[in-house]
Amino acid sequence: PDLLPTCNGEITTMSFLQDVVDILLQYVVKSFDRSTKVIDFHYPNELLQEYNWELADQPQTLEEILLNCRTTLKYAIKTGHPRYFNQLSTGLDMVGLAADWLTSAANTNMFTYEIAPVFVLLEYVTLRKMREMVGWPGGCGDGIFSPGGAISNMYAMLIARFKMFPEVKEKGMAAIPRLVAFTSEHSHFSVKKGAAALGIGTDSVILIRCDERGKMIPSDLERRILEAKQKGFVPFLVSATAGTTVYGAFDPLIAIADICKKYKIWMHVDGAWGGGLLMSRKHKWKLNGVERANSVTWNPHKMMGVPLQCSALLVREEGLMQSCNQMHASYLFQQDKHYDLSYDTGDKALQCGRHVDVFKLWLMWRAKGTTGFEAQIDKCLELAEYLYNKIKNREGYEMVFDGKPQHTNVCFWYIPPSLRGMEDSEERTSHLMKVAPVIKARMMEYGTTMVSYQPLGDKANFFRMVISNPAATHQDIDFLIDEIERLGQDL
Repeated sequence: PDLLPTCNGEITTMSFLQDVVDILLQYVVKSFDRSTKVIDFHYPNELLQEYNWELADQPQTLEEILLNCRTTLKYAIKTGHPRYFNQLSTGLDMVGLAADWLTSAANTNMFTYEIAPVFVLLEYVTLRKMREMVGWPGGCGDGIFSPGGAISNMYAMLIARFKMFPEVKEKGMAAIPRLVAFTSEHSHFSVKKGAAALGIGTDSVILIRCDERGKMIPSDLERRILEAKQKGFVPFLVSATAGTTVYGAFDPLIAIADICKKYKIWMHVDGAWGGGLLMSRKHKWKLNGVERANSVTWNPHKMMGVPLQCSALLVREEGLMQSCNQMHASYLFQQDKHYDLSYDTGDKALQCGRHVDVFKLWLMWRAKGTTGFEAQIDKCLELAEYLYNKIKNREGYEMVFDGKPQHTNVCFWYIPPSLRGMEDSEERTSHLMKVAPVIKARMMEYGTTMVSYQPLGDKANFFRMVISNPAATHQDIDFLIDEIERLGQDL
């Protein structure tokens, strides 16, 4: 009530915001302090009962509002903590945080140059630079920042379908033949989700077999394409994965590109997780062939540590997104404006309201340079190799697949002493299934660290360790292993 825009609200506003910033700064410092917990875990019903979260008719005091801010951060997961390994997006970058604060203060929408002049230009510059790194000559093409990799993948599907059957935009699915898409059995669930949302249907997404390292098998892809064509279906998209979610595998992009060329199918590369490796001279060979793709998803909010959310879809053919999505709304995209209309990018997006996601990435890139991102990424991959070397022959550990990981995903079972002599059997598997979930629950209750686990195919629950936080060190990897052993000894 006493804050701006209230008359003479400046002083109250300044002191309120100063208090908020103090709360935030304390949280930031705590996030990097290894003696603090990663998480202060409470069960949902406990948290609901412990505080009054309900919305009331009457306003609360500013003291209570500041208390709400403190409480919220008290129970937040410290995703910047050096021992938080739970997700593909971790870490807390100071320049990225500053950029996010600035973006919120500027509070504008990404649809026209008219209301987002600098941001629209930065999106143009940054997307061009990313396309250059993909390997498209002069950074030619198109692209957009979207709300996450799932939406970027859906854009790719949408555009691939439009390229093959432009009439689908007006006439809908009834006017075109039955389409099918292909992706690996280890690919992200968003490919199926996109097919469901676009009316193509999940049954039309054909999963291609992977080898034991989790890479798509090109011969199986070709076999399934021919099979689909014989049934009278029309293959319209292959989504190859550069950095799968669980194994961190890179599909063989050159072989897949050859097949897509042969059968005239749109090639999409989902590099949401692995795209960041393009910044590293040492590791970018893993994406050889990506320059032959028609579209690429790349999430700087994962491996590059940009604050959430920051996901780009890059498209090789310019103008295609625009014709696919534009609706010519005359109250927004007037054709008689006094500046170059090519900077009114909003009509090529599916969204109308679109958050400014580019500034965080652009400002971080300015602060680090490409070499800074490279060093950060190389360090994370080196840590993953350190973990792999530490546990591959260690008693009580079994690797899920042979050989050193291609990305920072290290997949392993911890075998408690009670199971170490046991023959492989159903009994052993069902016992092993329970090990990782119990260790994870204990980790969260102690609040010491977090790492994710999952089953896959016929494999019992295993740990999937991922490293994308530049704050992590060898000591944190050592700590994780000690902690797993401490919490799992008695199982």
